[in-house]
This record gives sequence, structure tokens and C-alpha cells, in this order.
Amino acid sequence: MHALIGMNRIKPWHYNISLHDLEFGGNFTYQGTVTIHTDIEKDDGFNDVILNSHQLKVHSAELKTERAVNEAKDITYDEKRQRVTFDFGEKIEYSGEAVLTLKFQGTINNIMAGFYRSKYKPKGEVPASVAKDDEFHYMFSTQFESCDARRAFPCFDEPNLKATFDVEIEIPKDQVALSNVPEKETKPSKKEGFHTVVFKRSPVMSTYLLAWAIGDFEYVEAFTKRKYNGKSLPVRVYTTRGLKDQGRFALENCHQIVDYFSEVFQIDYPLPKVDLLAVHEFSHGAMENWGLITYRTTAVLFDEKTSADSYRNRVAYVVAHELAHQWFGNLVTMDWWSELWLNEGFATWVGWFAIDHLYPDWNVWGQFVTESVQTAFQLDALRFSHPIEVPVYDGLEVDQIFDHISYLKGSSVIRMLSSHIGEKTFLQGVADYLKAHQYTNATTNDLWSALSKASGQDVNSFMDNWIRKIGFPVVTVAEEPGQIGLRQQRFLLAGDAKPEEDETVWWIPLGLHSGSSANAASLHKVNALTQKEDTVREVDDTFYQLNKNLTGFYRTNYPPERLRKLGEAREHLTVQDKIGLVGDAYANAIAGYGSTPGLLALVERFQDETNYLVWSQIVTNLGNVRNVFSGTEDISDALKKYELKLVTPAAEKVGWEFKQGEGFLIGQLRALLINIAGVLGHKGIVEEALRRFDLYVSGEDKSAINPSLRLAVFSIAVKERGESAFKAIQNEYSTTTSIDGKEICLRSLGRVQTPELAQEFLSFIFSDKVAMQDKHSGTIALSSNAKVRIEVWKFVRDNWDSHVHPTLSGNMVVLERFLRFGLNKFADDKIADEIAAFFKDKDTRGYNKGLDVIDDTIRSHAKYRSRDESVVREWLKANGYIQ
Repeated sequence: MHALIGMNRIKPWHYNISLHDLEFGGNFTYQGTVTIHTDIEKDDGFNDVILNSHQLKVHSAELKTERAVNEAKDITYDEKRQRVTFDFGEKIEYSGEAVLTLKFQGTINNIMAGFYRSKYKPKGEVPASVAKDDEFHYMFSTQFESCDARRAFPCFDEPNLKATFDVEIEIPKDQVALSNVPEKETKPSKKEGFHTVVFKRSPVMSTYLLAWAIGDFEYVEAFTKRKYNGKSLPVRVYTTRGLKDQGRFALENCHQIVDYFSEVFQIDYPLPKVDLLAVHEFSHGAMENWGLITYRTTAVLFDEKTSADSYRNRVAYVVAHELAHQWFGNLVTMDWWSELWLNEGFATWVGWFAIDHLYPDWNVWGQFVTESVQTAFQLDALRFSHPIEVPVYDGLEVDQIFDHISYLKGSSVIRMLSSHIGEKTFLQGVADYLKAHQYTNATTNDLWSALSKASGQDVNSFMDNWIRKIGFPVVTVAEEPGQIGLRQQRFLLAGDAKPEEDETVWWIPLGLHSGSSANAASLHKVNALTQKEDTVREVDDTFYQLNKNLTGFYRTNYPPERLRKLGEAREHLTVQDKIGLVGDAYANAIAGYGSTPGLLALVERFQDETNYLVWSQIVTNLGNVRNVFSGTEDISDALKKYELKLVTPAAEKVGWEFKQGEGFLIGQLRALLINIAGVLGHKGIVEEALRRFDLYVSGEDKSAINPSLRLAVFSIAVKERGESAFKAIQNEYSTTTSIDGKEICLRSLGRVQTPELAQEFLSFIFSDKVAMQDKHSGTIALSSNAKVRIEVWKFVRDNWDSHVHPTLSGNMVVLERFLRFGLNKFADDKIADEIAAFFKDKDTRGYNKGLDVIDDTIRSHAKYRSRDESVVREWLKANGYIQ
């Protein structure tokens, strides 16, 4: 269907890849030979063979069949479609086995795609052979998903053309080479000080999962408790020299999760080893290459003494997510990129499922609801969203769908389905699916069939619209005595779905509880809404709520009086219920289904809340409301007063000191509330933050700031002190040895208050001091800062040709993310017009979807601002926040 080999019907089944003459400096070129064993199907003859190849130079191509050896007479490249054609100059009439041997040259690039290099500053003695320049040393590794194996070697680069791989790499003897499977042997090399590392044969897999790495690596090791073929499996975390001990936390999680998933999926982990590699420059969070999983350093390394505790949660989850892929994605692979969500949505859900098993006190599903579900709602509420399963006609389009829809909406609807049919049944269906399709490819329908069989329900009929239609519904509730009327319609952030955009009728699991009180409420017998409108009878209106624990992927719009009552009953609601209540009230206010005064009155009741995840939802939603009204001075000031009054009791109660043995979530609450209260100007907290900042920066007392409070204290200092704090934190950025230190500095520098400092910060971001992978971190912080947000747009506009585009466009994932999150916080049509006009005549392939998201978000916020401005002002006046 989409295989570019249709014209000569060749199917690869094995690759021999040999890389040699790697240049460890200068141009970073390398030479390679790839031998591809193929089957040619019956054909009426062909003159040429087409492969994927991108930025490679092929020296020669030879096709060997049982009959003859044919040399390519002509080699041509189609740069745009990333293909190479070998013309053999005559018609070849042949079917059966054939071997294609290509000699080629490639470059170890520095754009985090294909076979690439990452710069770092080493700790300890480094072998002389390690690549370096005046300032940095380099490690080499690969990132092939989605379509970048073709940057490293010519291949048939499509997920359903699976093959086995033999890899060998010539390296200096004092460095380490890794690949998907263990080393088989080393062979002597003609070059002094070098040898060739030969790896065992890989299992049958897709090209995007192949991986290798070279560097000055060391490792920490553990073994699984379970036995695999009679032996415990070795599990290792590899780092560049001097960092390996920071891999111990990931290691401890890793061997337990491998055992857990082997049981949950009822299939033993399929490879003889699990390696996790920390990579110094990385475009995503991590990549699930089979048996050699690569990570950005902050997603796999953690130091008990110097890391912020939030990274503990991040490392545990990312490790679980990538391990889930070893079965779901690697053992069984989606047939084509349009079903990417199958990989990502499932790995996201089951990653959290494993972390809940290991850390029951983290309230993982509360975190899932505030981070994953709410974030998915945000993107899916736009006209320019896309269905979970999205048609992809060309592999090159796929990078833009590695987004919140594939990962977060995907995992949200999986959670909805698993809670509907029951977790045990759901996982049994998944295990059956994996067994049926191992080492091959499968589709969404294959998964639905396995789940239908396991549950005895027609899963396809109720999931189809969730997967293949755009958007999600809001359920509006109307109360009548003893019954409620329900109506579903498509939820749009702009609140203006036209009839032709609102034709989908979703299957909606109601999760309706009602009773004489919140405590006495029980599940109602009517469990789903399957039409546009319906009436549910026998509802006790003393207390009722829809969508218990927010397991359904929809918004609920209650009458204002009911919202108030639910707020009053909040101590009887679960953490997920509270998050859903606040999140829905906020979204309905923006879209105009509800009102901002309703939201403000509801949230006011949460002053005595003690849960971090609920506060996180409140602070995020109020921050967005403040963002939208930041240009209206009286409302802006009043909303700050309102929020400061709201958070003050909780912030003062949680205090500054971390106590021995207190839970993870208490520490997270402290970090959140000190940050928000300080930035809003709480006098006592500001003074204490600055006192600690001075002790820390002067070097007098480095323990004055707990690692988890660096973001809060640095942010408060930058806001209050301006240039002197800005300089001090820039210095901290360049000298920090903490693995998360650079990310934290960039995020806090975004709190600058003057256009001059904002421009200075943007110039710093675009200097070579900030790694490509981190350029979005500081920019996102600036874009969330109403004082200087406009400077991001000015910088993009004025430096597009000189800095922004040349620096970021080598890797479209990075450019798209930078724009999408750097420009989406405005609430002014005029700016949306400027952005649209600026990009009108540019080639926006690779980031056009991001521009649509920016435009739709800005215009929806602008509409909200003009619609709600007067009622918000009125409420703030009536409640004493505007004199």
C-alpha cells in the first residue's frame, strides 16, 4: 500500500551492517557496507531498485541473484522523498532470493537524528581516542524513529518491513560499543589501536528500533529476580565516565518492571539483556530501541543528594514507559505510522500502571488525570486537533503526530476502556494480542478483536469514534425533579462548534453516582450515554456526580448551583474527582459553556486543600486565566490578589523544611506553593527565598536551598532582583554539576521582568552555551510570563533567518516544539494575524500543524477574554478584590 518497493516487489529479511573508518573529529564521516538479503517476488522484470536514503553518499550497488551479479550503472537521489534509485541499465527478470550489497559514506551529525554525536564535559580521565574539540568531548548514538535509520545506512525504512540485523563497528580499543543485542566477539582491525566489535544477530524487528552507540561508557548492573531460560537477566545503566552511580535509581526500577511486565503480558522479556543509555543530547525524552533504550540524561539519571524530587517520578515513569514498548511496539509493531497511537497510548497507560504497582503512595492515577488527561483535553479542544488514529501518507509527516493526542488522549481512552471492561480482563486481552502477533505487525482492529474476545463485549463499536473521529464531547446536565437530562456535543475551546463539526455521537461511560449524601452515593444502573440526548431517571438530586474519578474522556458541564454543591462536598470526593471538577469548570468557562465567576467561586472553597495534585490543577488553571487577562490591568492585579489569598494558608502551613520520612507528594506540594506564593509576592516567602538565595549564591551555605526548592527560589530571585540574580543564575547554569541543574536554571530565568533581560535571555538560549535539546525549556518559561511574553514573538520574527530557523530546522521535531509552546500563550487576535502573515510565504512543512495549534489557541483565548471581561470584573469587585 505505502511501501515504496511496490514497483519491484522486494522484501528484505536480513541486513549485515559494517561501519568502519569512523572519523573521531573534523567532518565526523564514516564508511559503511550494508548487505541486504531479500526476496524478489514474481515480477515481469525490473531495471531499478529503490531504497530509503537520506544525506548518505552511495559509492556502489551490486545485486547478486542465482543467475548473475548486476552492478548499478547509475545512482540517483530524490532528496525530498529521501530515496536512492539504483539503475542496473538492463531489465532483470528474476524472482527468488537476491542479495543487495551497498558501499556508502555517512556523517555522524549533530542534530539528534540518525547516527549523531552529543557533546558533554567529562568527569575523570578520558581516553585520548574520544572525539573532542576545544570545549567538549563527544559520544555517538542513534535515534531512528520515525524515519531516520535511512540517515545512517540505506535501507527499506518502513515499520512493517521487519528483518534481522547483524551489526559490526570498528572502534578504538579503549572505547565501548553497544547495540540491541550482546557482543559476539571482537575482531582485529588493520588500524593501530582499533578493533571491530561484532554483535550477535538481532530478533526480527523494524528498522526504527535498530540502535548502536559508541563512547567512553561505564555502567552499573543488576539482575532480574525472575529467571529467563533458567538465568537472571543482566540489566545495566550506561553513562559516560563519572555518572554511572546516578543510574542506580533507574536500575532499581528497571529490573523490577521487566519482571512485572513479563508476568502482566504473560510473555517473558524476549532479549538476553536490557541496557539503558544516558545520552547527553536527545530530541525526545527517551527511545525504546529493543534492548538498548536511550534517554535524555534527566529522564534516566537521578542523584539522591542533588536532584529535585520531581525528577524521581519522571525517571521511574519514563523507564516504565520505554520497557512497556519492549513488548508493545517492539515485539508487536504497528503496521504503519497512522497507528502510532497504538504504541504510544498503550505504553503511556501501562507505564503509569507499573509505577502505581511500585509506588502506591504516589497517587499515580491522580497524577495521570491532572497531567495526561487535562493536557490531552487542551490540544483536542482545538479545531485543528486530529483523530487519535490519523492517516499518514508519507513517513515524513509522522513526526508531528508524536504529540499529546497520540500519547495522552491515546492513553486516556485506553484507561477509559480498561476501567469499563475491568483491568484484569483488559490485560488478558492485551496478552492474547501480543501472543497472536509476536514478531509481526498488527493494527488497532487486531487489538480490539483480542479485547472483544476477552471481555465478551463489542469493543470496536464503542471505541471506534474515540479513535477515528476528531475531538471529544462535553456532557451538559439539566436537572429536573428525580431525573437529569444529558446532552453531548463536541467540545471546542472557542465554544462554537458548527453543526457539521458536531456530528459524532460518542459512546460515553457515565460513571454516574447518586445518593442521599456524598458518602452514601452508589453507581447508577444507567452506565452509558449512546445518543445525542437522553434522560436518566431515579437520580437522587441530594447528591450526584458524573464521570467518577474522571475515567471517561469528556468534560461535564453542571448547572452553577450543582457546581457549588459539589464544591461543598469536596472532602468526600477523590483526588481525581476534585481535579476533574476544577478542570471542567475552567474549560467550560473558557469555552463559554460555563462562566469564570463560577470557576472562581468553586476554587475559593479549596483554600484548605492539602493534596499536591489538586493544587497543581488549581494553579495551572488559574495561571491560564491570569494569562488571558494579563493585558487588562485592574483584572490582572485583582486576580493576583485573589490567588495569593487562596494559596497563602496552604503555603504557610507546608513551610520550608523537608522532614524525615514525609511523603513524595508533600515535598512536591511545598515546591509548588512556595514558588507560586513567592512569585505572587507573599512578603514572608519572598524574604526567606532571597535570604536563602544569597547564602547559596555567595557560596556561604550551599545547603540553604533544598534541591527540590531551587526552581522556586531561583524564580523568586529573578523576579525580585532582576539583573544581579539573572547573572548569578546564568553562572549557576554554566557551573552546575547537578543533572537537572541546567533545566532548572533555564526555567527560572524565564521569570525576568524587563524586555531587555528577556532579549538577553533569548540571545543566551540561541548561543552554543544552551544545548539544542534544551532551547525550548527557557522559551516555554518566557512564554508563560505575561510581562515579557511578547519578546519571544519579537525574537522569532526578527531573528528567524539569522538564528531561529538555521539553528532549529535541522530537526523539525525541535523547531515545531519550540514554536508551538513558545507562541501559544497570547490572547490577542492582532498577534495571531501577525504570526499568520509572517509564516504565509514560508515553507512550513514539518511544523504547519504547530502553527495551526498556535493560531486556534490564541484566537480562542482572545474570544474568551472579550466575552468574559466584564463579568470577571464584576465578580472581583463584588468580592472585594477590586476597590
